[in-house]
Amino acid sequence: MNNSSSSKTSQTDWERIHAMSDEDIDLSDIPEVTETQMAQAVLRVGGVPVDRNQQSVVVLDTFVIEYFKRQAGNQDYQTLINAALSDYIRHNSLPN
Repeated sequence: MNNSSSSKTSQTDWERIHAMSDEDIDLSDIPEVTETQMAQAVLRVGGVPVDRNQQSVVVLDTFVIEYFKRQAGNQDYQTLINAALSDYIRHNSLPN
């Protein structure tokens, strides 16, 4: 089976797409992802499935830990570090 596109020239108005802000995108016909769907999803990094288990990190710079402790207040600073790293990965990963 050949997966190549049958169209040699894109019909997409890329200039218009690149000029759009997040607020310009109509998401009204896209259903919300449920907690059940997220729990069943396969987590992949670089296209390779990975476990959802947690793992201890051995070494972080002291200033990094102190920053997150101050940001966390009465919350668990390690959870905040995990959330920050997860957010970074989601927003900076390149598509496969």
